[in-house]
Amino acid sequence: MRFFLVLILLVSTSVFAQNSLEQDIANIEGKLIEWRHHFHQNPELSNREFKTAEKIAKHLKSLGLDVETGIAKTGVVAILKGNQPGKVLALRADIDALPVTERNNLPFKSEVKTTFLNTETGVMHACGHDTHISILMATAEVLSKHKDKIKGTVKFIFQPAEEGPPPGEEGGAKLMIKEGVLENPKVDAIFGLHIRSNYNVGTIYYKKGGIMASVERFVINVKGKQTHGGRPWLGVDPILISAKIIDGLQTIISRESKLVDEAAVITVGKITAGTRFNVIPESAEMIGTVRTLDPDMKELIERRMTEMVTTLAKAYGGEATITFQNNTTITYNDHDLVDQMLPSLHKAAGTKNVRIRKATTGGEDFSYYQELVPGFFFFLGGMTPGNIESFPHHTPDFKINDSSMLLGVKAFTQLTLDYLNN
Repeated sequence: MRFFLVLILLVSTSVFAQNSLEQDIANIEGKLIEWRHHFHQNPELSNREFKTAEKIAKHLKSLGLDVETGIAKTGVVAILKGNQPGKVLALRADIDALPVTERNNLPFKSEVKTTFLNTETGVMHACGHDTHISILMATAEVLSKHKDKIKGTVKFIFQPAEEGPPPGEEGGAKLMIKEGVLENPKVDAIFGLHIRSNYNVGTIYYKKGGIMASVERFVINVKGKQTHGGRPWLGVDPILISAKIIDGLQTIISRESKLVDEAAVITVGKITAGTRFNVIPESAEMIGTVRTLDPDMKELIERRMTEMVTTLAKAYGGEATITFQNNTTITYNDHDLVDQMLPSLHKAAGTKNVRIRKATTGGEDFSYYQELVPGFFFFLGGMTPGNIESFPHHTPDFKINDSSMLLGVKAFTQLTLDYLNN
């Protein structure tokens, strides 16, 4: 009889503890929405997230966490130690906004204006980082109330400049790593999420392996010979050479890249040349991006671009050089970690709401953490069910439904407890 009483007591205690956790998650939604609206109305650009970081740090300190500020300029890191020793898990949110002028009529619409690269512009959370901040702040609050359930340590990383630091500055995940964010204590694994405006609220999407592309910026400089526009035979036209190069580069994708394995993209986004309608200029400059999801394909494309640029320019009597700059590497989800943590996402969202997706050619500097520790990055639905239109990220009309965020807290909380306790 005594045995059964003890068993009943243990089961009751466990159920109560679980109910308590679920209740704390449910109760945080009001704060989640309040925080999100505040950050949306007060966006700050990369490496300038001073007030954002101040609000984050104030909240984390109020939870009794060990908080460090000023990492990678404006980053905030907080440590939560569970009641038992164990592994160290990092959770990451990006905190910067974009130089985009908001066109929505939301009651919490951003009216912030600034000058970016000598251009007057608005500032907007046009990629959902305001929701990422709020979700991680809420996760920290929930977990801080349940240290007895945590076997190990949670490191909350609020990272600036995911969209890229201003020209001439360092920033983002690279700088956070450089300044030791994965050390002291040493991180064993890292989880991250990204809200998506084109997936329904209540859904989670994931993929093993490469889920987001490496992003490279390239610059091509073409040198010709200046002459009168009416006498082209006396010069070498760098604009014509640029056109031939642009055309040639696309054959690398359409004829040389094995697209049945992974997607790849070469885009020339800017070309600058000339001063007048009747002058063939001395030079031209092209700037663009390469997106790849496979390291071998990335190497092939870089090599062939270099060969093609120099050879085509020479064939038309000019010269050309190309340089590459890595913005992100491949966001690569560790296969074993995904297999281990998938049941946790099922518990948080329901099995039918957790879906596999194909890779995207967008990029994420979360990839730099994954180069050093196993990582799992997934997408969270942010579009109200029934909507027929979703506005893309990085656009003035971008919007996210407030009700999407609570599942992010559930997912982060479940992943954390299951990873550390199993």
